[in-house]
Amino acid sequence: MSDWLDIVPGEAPLIVSIPHAGTEIPEIYQPELRSLWLARKDADWWLPQLYGFAEELGATVIRTHISRTVIDVNRDPSGLSLYPGQAVTEMCPTTTFDGEPLYKDGFGPDDAAERRAAYFDPYHAAIEAEIARLRRSHETIVLYDCHSIRSRIPRLFEGTLPNFNIGTNKGASCAPVLAAKVVKICAAAPGFSHVLNGRFTGGYITRHHGRPETGVHAIQMELACRGYMTEPEVPDERNWPAMFDEDLARPMMGVLRLVLESLSKQELLF
Repeated sequence: MSDWLDIVPGEAPLIVSIPHAGTEIPEIYQPELRSLWLARKDADWWLPQLYGFAEELGATVIRTHISRTVIDVNRDPSGLSLYPGQAVTEMCPTTTFDGEPLYKDGFGPDDAAERRAAYFDPYHAAIEAEIARLRRSHETIVLYDCHSIRSRIPRLFEGTLPNFNIGTNKGASCAPVLAAKVVKICAAAPGFSHVLNGRFTGGYITRHHGRPETGVHAIQMELACRGYMTEPEVPDERNWPAMFDEDLARPMMGVLRLVLESLSKQELLF
């Protein structure tokens, strides 16, 4: 554990990664930003609360407190686009999801190598270390990468996003039987919609660490925020982020618990 990275080791064959819930922006970066609110706008809000039960299941939880505006640990450091032809942000973002500039004129993230060494590389090293630790006692493990996003962002996708967006890099990062198990649980949840490998098929974490042939299966879950908070039609500094709504979130949390319980026992599926 460090001042920006939390690692809570568990013994189940399950790692829960929370890479985008952080909102901390070190003072050194703040003067160049147009707005701290804009810099925090695209955080995956309240995921630690939503997945607060993960440790009870014996899952290993890895999360960063650093804002994705400082560095996005779920982007390919080579600059390769995760979704060619579609709008995405960079490893060191310069705009919000809505296309708003993050930096004042004449400024920008010109220290990407330093940021990568300080935050990106340690985050992925932590994942690799926990994979290695768990593989000493489990033949197969699952890396479950947690994300959330506003339900409607026209610059990124058309219409309204399903509640549960399951990504397995189009089947390359996870055994089909595990993906099918997650899909079945989400499909059985009344009042919720889901999709497998739709707009979001998994970011760099899923694609880089998912190696089913070696016993490491990676799944990304991108949640539409409306399942646990009230989304404004147009987010601004007065209404965003909305507060975590425990009553609204309870049904979604129930589905997510079933998903993680299933994945924590996934060795029984092989």
